[in-house]
Amino acid sequence: MSLPVDIVTISPKFQVVIPRDIRERLKLEPGQKVQAILYQNRVELIPLRPAKALRGFLRGIDASVPRDRDRV
Repeated sequence: MSLPVDIVTISPKFQVVIPRDIRERLKLEPGQKVQAILYQNRVELIPLRPAKALRGFLRGIDASVPRDRDRV
């Protein structure tokens, strides 16, 4: 099963419109910042999330690791 591919056009000002389905699935908002990364021969856009949105994402992680005596 292959996923549908959206084709976008680069405007004369080098702007692109992120397709609606992708915006909705990633919960992107107007004015939100994204990080543009050149990876191999492609551009990847990584949505930046406010620190508040990251709260609790490590809940339940096992933090029992060996530590140096002076770090306990």
